[in-house]
Amino acid sequence: MLFNSYEFIFAFLPVTVALFFLISRFDHEKAIGVLVLASLFFYGWWNPKYLFLIILSMGINYGVGRLLGNGDKEGLSRKTILTLGIVFNLGLLGYYKYAGFFVSNVAALTGLDWQIGTIVLPLAISFFTFQQIAYLVDAYEGITKEYKFLHYALFVTFFPQLIAGPIVHHKEMLPQFMQDEKMRLRLDNITIGLMIFSIGLFKKAVLADGVAVYATPVFKAAGSGAELGFFEAWGGALAYTLQLYFDFSGYSDMAIGAARLFGIRLPLNFHSPYKALSIVEFWRRWHMTLSRFLRDYVYIPLGGNRKGKARRYVNLSATMLLGGLWHGAGWTFVIWGALHGLYLVINHGWHFVQSKLGLEGLNKSFLWRGLAWALTFLAVVLGWVFFRAEDFDTATTMLAGMSGANGISIPNGIAVHLGPLQQLLSGLGIDFTLGGGSSFVWTWTWIIVLLPAALLLPNTQQIMDRFGPAYNRVTDQVAYTLASDSLLMRRIRFRPSLGWAAICALMTVTGLLALSQISEFLYFQF
Repeated sequence: MLFNSYEFIFAFLPVTVALFFLISRFDHEKAIGVLVLASLFFYGWWNPKYLFLIILSMGINYGVGRLLGNGDKEGLSRKTILTLGIVFNLGLLGYYKYAGFFVSNVAALTGLDWQIGTIVLPLAISFFTFQQIAYLVDAYEGITKEYKFLHYALFVTFFPQLIAGPIVHHKEMLPQFMQDEKMRLRLDNITIGLMIFSIGLFKKAVLADGVAVYATPVFKAAGSGAELGFFEAWGGALAYTLQLYFDFSGYSDMAIGAARLFGIRLPLNFHSPYKALSIVEFWRRWHMTLSRFLRDYVYIPLGGNRKGKARRYVNLSATMLLGGLWHGAGWTFVIWGALHGLYLVINHGWHFVQSKLGLEGLNKSFLWRGLAWALTFLAVVLGWVFFRAEDFDTATTMLAGMSGANGISIPNGIAVHLGPLQQLLSGLGIDFTLGGGSSFVWTWTWIIVLLPAALLLPNTQQIMDRFGPAYNRVTDQVAYTLASDSLLMRRIRFRPSLGWAAICALMTVTGLLALSQISEFLYFQF
């Protein structure tokens, strides 16, 4: 079931909220049981047969967690139990997500006639696998423990974060559900939750799906081998850059809003990443809970920065490669991960050189900050080309177009309105082509509207800041953030008023009207 569907908005969500608070008036545990059943129904809506898989995964991880929490016993050591638990989780993920990729590549390299049937990727397996690995490690380290399977099932399946994150820790979620005040229906939580959910719905249904129609055809044309012009290729790449931004931002808002209806605060997962002035800062803002998982459970165990600079850079690259592979079993995701690993190595290397040369003052320069943003944004967009492309050839075709290798052209229908400028452009070597004028105009109109919105406006958490919308709070550092202290950032703040009620209603209605063609969230495929 999708957040952006009529059955979720008008049936599942209100019915679940009503049942939860009605039953919680009489029995805390039964209310939790209702929420677990509702979450399993939500998960099974897509494909009921995978309910067995997620229940099996929860059962085994719960059992392993109990063993880890009971201390050393005769027999297997706790470290061995932890290792077996992690191997089970990675084995499950490996079979469903990477078996086909592995077999096809081995067959291609060796010439062996190895084949494997189609394996349908269970929804959310990447998310609930990482979440449970984190739980096992935390249980091993004595940070958390769970005695009731019902509570553990709620930690894994709580539907607002089940399908596409955030990847939460047991210690973040269960203590909230154990508070009696969370079991009482509160008007402020309903108001804040609905406001955040409405903003997210608008971002997804109106903005992300609206600009998507100008990204998909360009990547499809590149996939068929078409030679793309400069503006066409950049238009497609930037349209996808903004589609992904508002899609993931919208999902993150809707998840936080839906959880808040139950009085639960989820961790932040998205915080205006395109405002970052460096790749390091970008990864502090994009998919924040995945970055946290990779840092705590991959990068630091590999040695982090404790074994010298060379080892640090190797660890960074390995972590980002794994992060790329987590997103999908394909070489384009591997290249995307490797690219960001390289970006991070260069970024940390530059910080070292900057410190040695005493150039930290550059960070206060307006011009320098502008250059830093442009370079960071360019690096991110180039990475998204590999992230979106179906294969390597599609990505290189897109990049060839973006480099101007196929020439620079604009539709003739636009050129005729440029007057004397048309002759100047012709002199500069710009060609005029027949057709495509409407698509050109709409593509760049969406980009011109959405890019400043992503860069200059406060995000949802900042708009709702005074109401503590999320589990954690992120404060922008002026030295690392574009437009962090602008007038718009200070003025646009939610407060209970008729004006904001009208804005909420307008976004909700517009979002609902845009649901005529429901589309999945991009991160659902991971």
